Amino acid sequence: MGPYFQEVTNINCLVLSNEYIEIGVGLTTFGGLFSLLGVMLFFDASLLALGNILFLSGLTLIIGIQKTVVFFTRPYKLRGTLCFIGGILLVFLKRTFIGFILESIGFLNLFGSFFPVILNFLRQIPFIGGFLNLPYISTIANKLAGSRQSPV
Repeated sequence: MGPYFQEVTNINCLVLSNEYIEIGVGLTTFGGLFSLLGVMLFFDASLLALGNILFLSGLTLIIGIQKTVVFFTRPYKLRGTLCFIGGILLVFLKRTFIGFILESIGFLNLFGSFFPVILNFLRQIPFIGGFLNLPYISTIANKLAGSRQSPV
């Protein structure tokens, strides 16, 4: 079992890793869609709970178990983590409206720093970018995302 076997094994691990990431993106997307549908159907507890499970499992598949634990246990993200997990628990206990509000506060505290990156990505997409660069929309989007003008 020479170097050829080692190379094939490394390629197989890379393909397996890419498959996990693709599945994770799908699960995260479906989690967001189920959560949106749960809100649209007057805070349906089952859809919100399913959306939470899919979102968390998708996030874990995308970045891995260890990085997920490190992300949620950072000291400066503790308030966001407690709100997010508390909201999920309230949704599981069928206190959907209060749980969703608490979960949303936690989500914004945890993932709020990603919004400028997401906004810049969306601005590069043909139709969405044109819409986001309109004068009034651009001002609102920049305030919501918290993005700043570059000094350069």
